[in-house]
Amino acid sequence: MLSLYRFFRIFGLSLLVLAAGCLPSRQARVAAVAFTAEDVAKAAAKQSDPTVVRSGTPAYLMLIDGLIEISPDDSRLLLAGCQGYGTYASLFLDEADQAKATALYGRARAYGFRSLSARGDMRQALSGSLKEFAAFLRRCRKEDVPALFCATSSWARWTAVNLDNLEAVSELPFLEAAMERLLELDDSYSYGSPHLLVGTYLAAKPAILGGDIAKAKDHFDRALALADGKFLPAKVLYAKYYARRIQDRGLFVQTLEEVLRAPADSVPELTLSNVMAKEQARELLENADEYFSNEP
Repeated sequence: MLSLYRFFRIFGLSLLVLAAGCLPSRQARVAAVAFTAEDVAKAAAKQSDPTVVRSGTPAYLMLIDGLIEISPDDSRLLLAGCQGYGTYASLFLDEADQAKATALYGRARAYGFRSLSARGDMRQALSGSLKEFAAFLRRCRKEDVPALFCATSSWARWTAVNLDNLEAVSELPFLEAAMERLLELDDSYSYGSPHLLVGTYLAAKPAILGGDIAKAKDHFDRALALADGKFLPAKVLYAKYYARRIQDRGLFVQTLEEVLRAPADSVPELTLSNVMAKEQARELLENADEYFSNEP
């Protein structure tokens, strides 16, 4: 079977041929390749071997970067770039590598902001008042949810690794406004991912900065109901951020064991996410003694 890595190498050579003039125009070349890139992303989501995706994704990201260079205002490509960089960082990046996390989530966030340009300049709105930013968010509609969610989740992850950065802290009210708008527009998007994002944010945030574990629980409960056992990362995040926070080892272990018992491929397009969730569940269980070391 042709690996994704070899595919990207062959695909890259094909791009050189296309660039030499086999298609009638630059925009036509971009459109043709963009469709293929989307298909590759969909195939990767169904992949059960994370090592294949881990090795092939950097080439895919370089491809998306190149397409965006040619067509910098293509919202579909910008969304693909946001999703690609954000997903790669969240699935495969060492959380301790702050510099790399900042770079990858930063690029994902930038692409996500630009993908919403049909509603206005999100970056400019962010540099103004909270009222101005809220006006931008009100222009977003349900069809903008994929781009707004991708931009917001990458933004939240970028913030999480930059809490020592004054810019990141000053943007927290704007980030929270974007999360609230997602809930208003479509709280069920992608198996309840907006609730999962807010629940994780509220559970991880210190109470002195507005964290609220009770509200986090409400959002996790809603996310788990919408996921219906199919989207396993929801349970992993629930165990990691809620069960650990309230120091409930029983809930922590029970939830992660449910992840290990669940099939990874019940929904084909969730296979990669679920396989990675199982890996994370095993790692969390292996370190349970460390997380609950203060137990009587």
